[in-house]
Amino acid sequence: MIARRLGPNGPQAGAIALGCMGMSEFYAPVPEREAIAAIHGALELGMTLIDTSDMYGRGENERLVGRALRDRREQAVLATKAGIVRSADDPEYRAVNGRPDYIRAACDASLARLGVDHVDLYYLHRLDPAVPVEESVGAIAELVSAGKVRHAGVSELSAGTLRRAASAAPIAALQSEYSLFTRDVETNGVLATARELGIALIAYAPLGRGMLTGAVRSTSALAGGDMRRRVPRFDPGNFERNLALVDALTAIARRHNCTPAQLALAWVLSRGEDVFALPGCERVAHVEENARAAEIQLDAEMAEGIAALFPPGAAAGSRLRDLRFVHG
Repeated sequence: MIARRLGPNGPQAGAIALGCMGMSEFYAPVPEREAIAAIHGALELGMTLIDTSDMYGRGENERLVGRALRDRREQAVLATKAGIVRSADDPEYRAVNGRPDYIRAACDASLARLGVDHVDLYYLHRLDPAVPVEESVGAIAELVSAGKVRHAGVSELSAGTLRRAASAAPIAALQSEYSLFTRDVETNGVLATARELGIALIAYAPLGRGMLTGAVRSTSALAGGDMRRRVPRFDPGNFERNLALVDALTAIARRHNCTPAQLALAWVLSRGEDVFALPGCERVAHVEENARAAEIQLDAEMAEGIAALFPPGAAAGSRLRDLRFVHG
């Protein structure tokens, strides 16, 4: 596995990370033993950046990750997040809270669920428009000083807000959606700003929520509670147009003896030494497939040829139906 550094002073971690969200919610249910085996397999393959959040499964994902890392904590670069608020009574409820007192309390709760005394990377999951980003990030900086957090991260910020955040505290990583389907960070100044500031970009949903794997051929196969049933790119009409793009990627992958998922991840990694790919993964077989993407070396001509098939805006439909909590 390729190792890359999280910011100029952060830890090294595998360039392909493990997103644990789907182990607890949003997709088809996964037996815990399979999820834990996937986490263990990822660590063995050098996918050391393990990503969770207090909102995934309303805390259950952190508990799961904690159980998986009980005797492997030193192998992992452990990341979690705070700022998106869920309700115990309404599974669809979402709000944001970036107040410093909330972030401090949320961190303590996350550490308890994870069963650890610190996390390596702690993200502001979404910007609270009612709270200056400097105050939210300042609270994370206080947690760093207290030894509960090693490095600060932010998620889904605009270029200007990212610059403000970085002026308030050292930021190791920015998490934003980035894939062949979603290239916004290239055109809105976010990637350039992160690079200027020495902030690593953690590309979440690098497989287009599974569509770029080529395995999803019909939305009828998705489980009833699968979040993709509410994602516009999976809507009738949009889905078929996007599947044609995936088929073109699959044809290229066959010529290079790899899977479309591996090629899509390799393309993300080719964007720069400061870019990490964060695919969600729930099973060992998929972990192993994703890890092998790090072995694929794309030269500039091939990378740009693939990019030409997926110019910004090529994907039909927006990446989420509700973007209220996405941009800061």
